[in-house]
Amino acid sequence: MSSSLFLLYFMLCFSYLSAVSSFEIVLLPLTHALSKTQFNSTHHLLKSASTRSTIRFHRHHHHQQHHQLSLPLSPGSDYTLSFTIGREHPQPISLYMDTGSDLVWFPCSPFECILCEGKPTTNSTPPKIPKTAAVTCKSSACSAAHSSHSSSDLCAIAQCPLELIETSDCSSFSCPPFYYAYGDGSLIARLYRDSLSLPMSSPSLILKNFTFGCAHTTLGEPIGVAGFGRGLLSMPAQLARFSPHLGNQFSYCLVSHSFNKDRVRRLSPLIIGRYDEEEMKFGNEAPEFVYTSMLENPKHPYFYCIGLVGISIGKKTIPAPEILKRVDNRGNGGMVVDSGTTFTMLPSSLYDSVVTEFDHRVGKFHERASGIEDKTGLSPCYYFDKLVEVPVMTLHFVGHKSSVVLPRNNYFYEFIDGGDGFGKKKKVGCLMLMNGGSEAELNGGPGATLGNYQQQGFEVVYDLEKRRVGFAKRQCATFWDNLNKN
Repeated sequence: MSSSLFLLYFMLCFSYLSAVSSFEIVLLPLTHALSKTQFNSTHHLLKSASTRSTIRFHRHHHHQQHHQLSLPLSPGSDYTLSFTIGREHPQPISLYMDTGSDLVWFPCSPFECILCEGKPTTNSTPPKIPKTAAVTCKSSACSAAHSSHSSSDLCAIAQCPLELIETSDCSSFSCPPFYYAYGDGSLIARLYRDSLSLPMSSPSLILKNFTFGCAHTTLGEPIGVAGFGRGLLSMPAQLARFSPHLGNQFSYCLVSHSFNKDRVRRLSPLIIGRYDEEEMKFGNEAPEFVYTSMLENPKHPYFYCIGLVGISIGKKTIPAPEILKRVDNRGNGGMVVDSGTTFTMLPSSLYDSVVTEFDHRVGKFHERASGIEDKTGLSPCYYFDKLVEVPVMTLHFVGHKSSVVLPRNNYFYEFIDGGDGFGKKKKVGCLMLMNGGSEAELNGGPGATLGNYQQQGFEVVYDLEKRRVGFAKRQCATFWDNLNKN
């Protein structure tokens, strides 16, 4: 899922497509952007990101021809996709990209957001959707949104008269509103169908009869979400209706995070559709992907779950608990690859072991910054003048040669602490992993989440056809420019 409390976000931009069968790949840029909110310091930005990662993680437990599309993403802790909705009167809209949910929805006029003070917004005026675009209660999309209800049940909820239900003549009755929840908010929405234009994609694209949720009231959710999960109403599933080539794979390459609000931010690409890896080399850079299989989750079928075997700190490998290696028949276990969560969440047994080994290597040389830990929600943090060598961190996924070595910036963030206004500024470094709680507390959902902070600097590919997730080290800051040269 993707929602707010964090102020850095990525701008995903989609565009117009005249003939689906005529284009090779579609590229979209992802962008870093800062929202104008009350959070204006590194401490606030880190704290909001860590808090939201924790809430979102725990919420998960309660609920041969190559065609490609590329779009731009903006770097931040969340990534947004910009497009226009409506055929007769196109209206701009920006949504969070989220691989952890399966629905595309956005605020519609009139719109009220409860408990949204201080949260970022991307849409100055919510679009107004005509009632004629409403999805009927007998449609498969309506059943998918309500999941367990039959079309007759939905027609009854929509107050369709019994005689019309019996004669299957309820086409004029709209799909009833449905409830959807995320880590730090929720909404009630109705389903509509209209044209979706992706104006900044390469090549351009228009999707006719695109199904989306329209929310007039939300709780803590001022920005909509483009769900890239595995559900029937997700963005990849709907793209597959227009072209199987677009629906069978997507990837993104996230530029390095920064919690400095003044930093200039570069575009990152979102690539929709399969491409030839050999053709995507830029100079000497070859995409050497490390793949691991997707795990099926019967309780959360839209999740991209993978198995984690262990984590290495330097040369010492810490085995992962069994809950992270597989998913059982109740949907418990595995690690979710989630673009909508900032920091990686681990069960406490693994997290504590990783922190202990990391602190053993780093803590004996540097003063512990406990005050910074309280302010940011991250731990351990250290003060330093000249930092000693930070041990290499490696994630070992299930499968042969499925280990991913993380760059130091992906797990250890360094910044300047301004003190309290009286003391001198100090350099600080924090481990960017979080404690997800005990295994007993994780009962009923994923065992861990791989956050987008640990994905930065990699092209992460979701291969839906072969049911696998891949990681390749990339220079994401120049990737978008290189893609558009080809």
